[in-house]
Amino acid sequence: MSAPTKTFNIHEDWTVVILGFIIIGISLFVFLPEVPVFKWSTGIDLFQDVFDLENLKILGLQFLYLISIGTLGAFLIGKSVKNFSLGFPVVYILTVLALIIAGNTEVKELNLEAVIFSLAIGLAIGNFFKLPDWFRSSLSTEVFVKIGLVLLGTSVIFSDILKAGSLGLIQALVVVLSVWYFAFWLCKKLKVDDELTMMISSAVSICGVSAAIATSGAIKGDSKKLSYVISIVLVTAIPMMIFMPIIAKYFNFPEEVTGAWLGGSIDTSGAVVASGSLVGETALKISTIVKFSQNVLLGIAAFAISVYWTYTHNNSAEAKESKPTLSLIWERFPKFVIGFIAASLLFSFLLTAEVRDGVKDSLKNLQSIWFALAFTSIGLETNFKDLLSNNSRKPLYAFLIAQLFNVIITLIIAFLLFGK
Repeated sequence: MSAPTKTFNIHEDWTVVILGFIIIGISLFVFLPEVPVFKWSTGIDLFQDVFDLENLKILGLQFLYLISIGTLGAFLIGKSVKNFSLGFPVVYILTVLALIIAGNTEVKELNLEAVIFSLAIGLAIGNFFKLPDWFRSSLSTEVFVKIGLVLLGTSVIFSDILKAGSLGLIQALVVVLSVWYFAFWLCKKLKVDDELTMMISSAVSICGVSAAIATSGAIKGDSKKLSYVISIVLVTAIPMMIFMPIIAKYFNFPEEVTGAWLGGSIDTSGAVVASGSLVGETALKISTIVKFSQNVLLGIAAFAISVYWTYTHNNSAEAKESKPTLSLIWERFPKFVIGFIAASLLFSFLLTAEVRDGVKDSLKNLQSIWFALAFTSIGLETNFKDLLSNNSRKPLYAFLIAQLFNVIITLIIAFLLFGK
């Protein structure tokens, strides 16, 4: 009998770091992708500017550029290159449609970003049409978000990270500990099962999907329960992403406070970026840095959860022989944060202001398109029906109540640490 073929793959977080720096390297040393035009006011503008032959060529080249990067990512991670190559054109076309809608001047006056429309389009299609399994498996939401986050590092000056990062870490420690314990206590009160309790507590307190995945890995949890928690995280992030910036603007919260509030309470990195961008550049930077401060705690949290679970829930010989070690911290550490910081260091200290200014707009465009692609994918893979089954009400209630507690306590801490 022949030996089984081993699939080549690299960890997803390392892959996005590699892809992010390939994009940065191409922009610095090979060529600078042009920025497509999406701004229009009337139907005449739409056809003369957006659907102009030259602009369509730019969009065509951008598509080839993005699908090449994405295909390389699928190969490195070990996903089906064929499925990605077939599915990505659909995601790209839907995302361009969202960008065109968001490019309308009247829409811009409403401060509605492209990510909202890409999400809405994805949700409409994902919930009203049955998408084939191969297409759903080809979606690379986390990869798209994390590439965008690595590229975001090129626009964040390192002194900002040091300033907000120290405060962000303090906030993260207080929020994670208080919210995790509250969610754990609440789940126990509502008699939610132990696996869901651990996943919900981590997801609502640390960093959403990544924390749920890390916790599930640490406790060897049920994949169906993990999928359910991820669905809750993604769906609840949508109204939070839209309404929290509106609340902040209505009450005139300072941008620094708003950014810290968004970054500390919204559970997905992509939604944090989208909501921060709705408020302003300062809020975007602060929210991202605060979210990264929480992400840094993920490895430590996964290690602590693994220790707790192994010693309290699994007394098998296999479990006793594989007691968790400190290496689990590094294994669970979100590596794409390293890419973000490395990009920030590169653009803060190693490049001249002229070089930075020369590539700024192009990299900003690429960052935005990766985020928009991610939210189209989130919409396509999110199904509201998953939250409506009768046997799932208690975990849903626990998550929503814990999330409300998270929003309130994070706002208080954000004012204490970031209020002027």
